[in-house]
Amino acid sequence: MLDLLEECKDAGRIGISGHIRPDGDCVGACLGLWQYLKKSLPQAYVRVFLEKPADIFAEIKGFDEICSEFPEEKPFDVFFVVDCGADRLGMGEKYYKAAGKTINIDHHISNSGSGDINYIKPQVGSSSELVFDLMEEDRLDAEIAKAVYIGIIHDTGVFQYSNTSPATMEKGAKLIGYGFDFPRLIQETFYQKTYLQAQVMGRALMESIRFMDGRCIVSALDRKVMDFYNVEPKDLDGIVNQLRNIKGVECAVFMYQSDLLEYKVSLRSSEKVNVAQVAAYFGGGGHARAAGCTMKGTFHDCINNLSLHIERELDKT
Repeated sequence: MLDLLEECKDAGRIGISGHIRPDGDCVGACLGLWQYLKKSLPQAYVRVFLEKPADIFAEIKGFDEICSEFPEEKPFDVFFVVDCGADRLGMGEKYYKAAGKTINIDHHISNSGSGDINYIKPQVGSSSELVFDLMEEDRLDAEIAKAVYIGIIHDTGVFQYSNTSPATMEKGAKLIGYGFDFPRLIQETFYQKTYLQAQVMGRALMESIRFMDGRCIVSALDRKVMDFYNVEPKDLDGIVNQLRNIKGVECAVFMYQSDLLEYKVSLRSSEKVNVAQVAAYFGGGGHARAAGCTMKGTFHDCINNLSLHIERELDKT
């Protein structure tokens, strides 16, 4: 077991960063770790570097302290890479390369380890759960518990995805025991959508296409449609999950245009398709039931190439 405080006891400068386009697990894990280290090591300078997260996470303590400009910094004595490998840090990678010691905490099976010290457990449902495992529980408080809980619910789909274990549920119970308003957090950070988000989700569902005898479904938004609704990538969360919820669908694909002839692809599946394997073929990764990648080409190029690998996964069952 990694001893967080022992590894950081002599550190004057500690940095924390996660993957580009940070999701709830990344934000919760990074800010939970930030709070814990700030509280336990008050003499240390501790800073979180992330691309600006969605405003739904604004009430997590430390949200306003996140640095999204990635300025020049003196080298960190210890630098944490959370919820990804160093290759997905984006602009935060420069801090990782210059650090005296690097620690990688992650639960993605595609991560072979990017740190001097690696704590990678693919069998665990979220990086936030791993961060909780590494904390001394008597040092936790309601704010730390809230950050970690938000991370866990986002990567387990509020404890409904297959990455939820009995241990995950036990930890969730411990966390809500610290006394924060967890029903409201679930509603406001996971389920609630703005009117525009609901509109664009409706558009994506209405224009979705089923293929492979209805076992797969795909929907895509180009830049023109995104501009029409005035939405950005962070406003598209939940669409791929809603596609996957359609009866009879074994694999859902959602794509949005990120550049000329470039699409960001999200994949969700049942137990019959390992989408991590599909995404890995195109340089992406993730989990067996939830993964993503970036692809070049037209919409039809991308879905035709994806179909070959999805079909291979379906043929295994």
